Amino acid sequence: MISRVKVLFLFLSVCPTVFSQAISDEWHLIANSRENYYGVAMANGQIGIVTDDTPLKTKEIILNGVYDGSPENGISRIVRGIEFLNLRLKLDNQEIKSNNIDNWKQVIAMKDGTSTTSFSYKDLANINYTILANRAIPFSAMAIIEIMPLKDIEIVANNYMTVPDELKEAKSQFRVLKDNQYLMPVFGTVAKTLTGKYTVAASTTFLFDGESEALKQTKNEVGFTKKLMKGKKYRFAIAGGICTSKDVTDPLNESERQPIYALQEGIDKLLTRHKMAWAELWKTGDIQIEGDLDAQQRVRFALYNLYSFIRPETRQSIAPMGLSSQGYNGHIFWDTELWMYPTLLALQPDMAKSCLDYRSDRLQKAKQKAFIYGYKGAMYPWESDDTGEEATPTWALTGIYEQHITADVSIAFWNYYAYTQDKDWLKKEWAVLKETADFWVSRVLENPDGSYSILNVVGADEYAQHVDDNAFTNASAIESLKNTIKATTILKEPINPKWALIADKLLIHTKNGITQNYKGYEGQMIKQADVNLLAYPLNVITDKAQIERDLEYYAEKIDKKDGPAMASGVLSVLYARLGDREKAYSYFVKSYLPNSRPPFGVFSESANSNNPYFATGAGAMLQAVIYGFGGVELTDKGLKYNKGLLPQQWKSLKIIGLGLDNKTITIK
Repeated sequence: MISRVKVLFLFLSVCPTVFSQAISDEWHLIANSRENYYGVAMANGQIGIVTDDTPLKTKEIILNGVYDGSPENGISRIVRGIEFLNLRLKLDNQEIKSNNIDNWKQVIAMKDGTSTTSFSYKDLANINYTILANRAIPFSAMAIIEIMPLKDIEIVANNYMTVPDELKEAKSQFRVLKDNQYLMPVFGTVAKTLTGKYTVAASTTFLFDGESEALKQTKNEVGFTKKLMKGKKYRFAIAGGICTSKDVTDPLNESERQPIYALQEGIDKLLTRHKMAWAELWKTGDIQIEGDLDAQQRVRFALYNLYSFIRPETRQSIAPMGLSSQGYNGHIFWDTELWMYPTLLALQPDMAKSCLDYRSDRLQKAKQKAFIYGYKGAMYPWESDDTGEEATPTWALTGIYEQHITADVSIAFWNYYAYTQDKDWLKKEWAVLKETADFWVSRVLENPDGSYSILNVVGADEYAQHVDDNAFTNASAIESLKNTIKATTILKEPINPKWALIADKLLIHTKNGITQNYKGYEGQMIKQADVNLLAYPLNVITDKAQIERDLEYYAEKIDKKDGPAMASGVLSVLYARLGDREKAYSYFVKSYLPNSRPPFGVFSESANSNNPYFATGAGAMLQAVIYGFGGVELTDKGLKYNKGLLPQQWKSLKIIGLGLDNKTITIK
């Protein structure tokens, strides 16, 4: 067993040292050490509040869909918000700091979407500090503080706000609003993003159990003083919200309405609504593993993070790092459609649809990009922000040449129809499939023998640049074209005959019985799975012997030091579908364990990096469970439930909430 107190490091051949989180139970992750700390995003799809090991404060707040230019190169970057839940607490005129507390512990409650930090302060008190981004109220958050005095003490509690460097012209104010005899104290800060594109405003108030305390402003802090009696628990909360001019016309006043609303609701009602919203998500989409608590925690933590990073009906998508950081500038990549989307489609289709809405809203910008480079149809950007224009830094060739993203988007749209069989939706969104198919018609080159090639691209294997006939690029284009023909037939729209011609004659090269990564490939190290994606998720290669040969060959070519987590996830799916239980489980473990960081096991992109949370890797690991061990298969007629394959280490696998009828399957 893994100690509840100490961190155990496991040793695998794939990584010198990898972290294994402290065990508590299937819903809670517990940290007792602050060493090498990597926090967790308490997120609700709109705002992400990243935990810190320092008591009574947060690390940063990430605002979904809000972008402004970075000072380094002007490239758009997701915006950090005003940290509005921070607390300065004094006990008997002694301030609590990071280095003067004892018995620190932090618990992530995945079921409830909360983080609770507990500690003791000298011989004066034991303290709990719980933060949450309210799942039921998108722009709202709350910190709940519980103090158990060990003797009679006086506390001074002050809320302060931290404004990140990328915000400017920050102004704070405290005022007490009045409606008849009802007093509503509101503390707020408003600022501009770096270029002045957006206004950001955060506002808070204090909530109390029982009688309210009089609040006073001291410099840029607002708080109260209170005498507490030994052994009598005292609870209060900082509640409020953060709004921007991207979402509302008047962010300052709308942010002030968040604490005013909280005052009327109270701590328990706000907390109950938050927990109920999370309970509904788990009810409609969960994975239960019996017999392997560590795997259960990892899988559920991956689900928690994916669910945290998006909300249905917001027309937003998910960046590789979700709402946990500004990693990759918060841009949207193929990571969404190929790696995260399949899990959301299976368990939370309304969330998956939001990712598609994001792309549909930016179709005109994709058409503009095709026009800029002399092509027809729609050419989606490799990195996308709120504008839908290309947001890749200019030094990165991927922005121009990693063009499989256009097919990835199209395939995701078809897969949503396949899942739902919703013809009205398909008719509404058919233009995405048609315009992306038209792009490939204009992009391919006809060879003298009548075959077609796509020249000069960067494939999924980004180590290979300026290559011809990259396997994944060509195969995804083939799937995109074939899916467009299916959709067009269903809708009785005119079919471009070139769609079928190119889909049938677009080249995928082989050599010595191995599918070639690209034309002229000579066995070089690859960044990640490329050819293997043709078997899953594309289903372009279906011959079992060919799948096995490609697996054995390319599994040894993937960069073992710096390759991203996704490759192991897709290899696990394929080996599970081939019936190889041992290899499927081995690659499942490799898809997360070398990339786990203390103290909670947050994902890093590779075994050799420290940039969590990598939602892309979480998506790949979850696909290994659902589409590999679970035997789930997405066909043109909807989900199909095959036999599945249970790892020897597990007693059973239960997947809850599959399909339109919220089906539950159990693998034993």
